[in-house]
Amino acid sequence: MSEDRPQLYLLTPPTFDLDVFPEVLGRVLGAVEVACLRLALASRDEDAVMRAADAVRLVAHEHDVALVIENHIQLVERHGLDGVHLTDGARSVRAARKNLGADAIVGAFCGASRHDGMTAGEAGADYVCFGPAGESGLGTGARAERDLFAWWSEMIEVPVVAEGALTEAAIRDLAPVTDFFALGEEIWRMDDPVAELKRLVAAMG
Repeated sequence: MSEDRPQLYLLTPPTFDLDVFPEVLGRVLGAVEVACLRLALASRDEDAVMRAADAVRLVAHEHDVALVIENHIQLVERHGLDGVHLTDGARSVRAARKNLGADAIVGAFCGASRHDGMTAGEAGADYVCFGPAGESGLGTGARAERDLFAWWSEMIEVPVVAEGALTEAAIRDLAPVTDFFALGEEIWRMDDPVAELKRLVAAMG
């Protein structure tokens, strides 16, 4: 594997069946090298999120994959997770870093905002996510353009993640200017997530 080739950052589906998903996730993690996994649940049910965190952590750590959880800072240490992914740009980064300590992973989703990304990096984020990196009608529709990734990769040392509406063509285009690709719904909506992930990883170069 080329050292310049981007790494893979995997997102869980927003909802999943605890009786089925851990086995599917295990197959995916066993088939393709994944650098980090994000528990990205839509649920606000604390008990459901905690049970999911425990189940997913077992699979992730069995495959030596770091597991971060979206936004729920308080659950990181309680459930033996590796860190947190914050979806509010740079706003919570400093507090998360103070709360979790220097060894935890703290990442921030910054939309298409160079300013938010730089602020998050200065506040102690381990990585910054920009997106959607492909065409999407979600959110404001403001796309994170290739120029943003190219500028960031050249000027900023904090690793950058491309996320959202990623197609084979978008991955091929962004591969030279991003450190990670975050893939989730792109593979889980397919009948064979492993095959789809391998197809998209092949486009990384």
